[in-house]
Amino acid sequence: MLGEFDIIARYFTTPDSEPPMPGVALGVGDDCALLSPEAGHELALSVDTSVVDVHFPGDAPPEAIGHRALAVALSDLAAMGARPRGCLMALTLSHAEPDWLERFAHGFRELGRRTATPLIGGDVTRGSLSIGVTVIGDVPAGQALRRTGAAPGERLAVTGSLGGGHAGLRMWQAGGHDLADPLLAAYLTPTPQLAAGQALRDLASAGLDISDGLLADLGHLCRASGVGAVLSPDDLPLAPSLDMTLGREAALHAALNGGDDYQLLVSVPDAAWADAQQRCAACDVALTEIGRVTAEPGIRGIPETLQGVGWQHFTGGAS
Repeated sequence: MLGEFDIIARYFTTPDSEPPMPGVALGVGDDCALLSPEAGHELALSVDTSVVDVHFPGDAPPEAIGHRALAVALSDLAAMGARPRGCLMALTLSHAEPDWLERFAHGFRELGRRTATPLIGGDVTRGSLSIGVTVIGDVPAGQALRRTGAAPGERLAVTGSLGGGHAGLRMWQAGGHDLADPLLAAYLTPTPQLAAGQALRDLASAGLDISDGLLADLGHLCRASGVGAVLSPDDLPLAPSLDMTLGREAALHAALNGGDDYQLLVSVPDAAWADAQQRCAACDVALTEIGRVTAEPGIRGIPETLQGVGWQHFTGGAS
């Protein structure tokens, strides 16, 4: 039977053949990891917990569970315009199944490799399946993209498309397990917008990632900045085939309230708009204007039939 140290050594220790990551002085294997912060930079840290049958289906492919656990944590670094430096993982397992662990670790490590986010430490314990991921990044001092700073008259914009994560979850729950479907992929294997976040950090005035639903997360940005917003629902960039799958009104509701999109929502001054679009295009990411920041508090432009509260853990989930 595999013990916790066997699991760490077999599945989560960086092979000696892989070169060390810049800035990581010591990784897995000691009581702490050691990082060497770059001069003139601030560290950005965030932790995200993924719980079975709350944040992901227990019967999802293990590779997708591993990918998703890291992706949703990295999305917080993307929201701040930070560059990943490494991550820690606290893995709780009900039992140690070698095939599941191998596939889970592959999904986690592969996204870590693609995003230059090495696993540099963590913990393994027994209990209901839960994955806690702490991500560590850095950003030039004073340049982190924050929720404060949006000003009246600025453009509100989102990267990528919206609604796919919500539709993919509903698809899986209904028994549709075609992993090639783009909506299902949007839910199970989201892409953190790291390159776009770094490209926008000196152009956007404020920003955050869309995890709880566009309306809910826009509300967070508006409250932090002391502003309001007016949105244009017809300008929302809906995920491919979302209209056809859900119908127009349900598609708009998913884009506004569904959550799990892990795109970026930013406020951009008019003078920086052309540059912002060009930089995102260079990252192969679309940046779409969806409304404007207003001095008057509140979010307007959304019909009552499309309004919801987004994802909330202790009040019954999304609506």
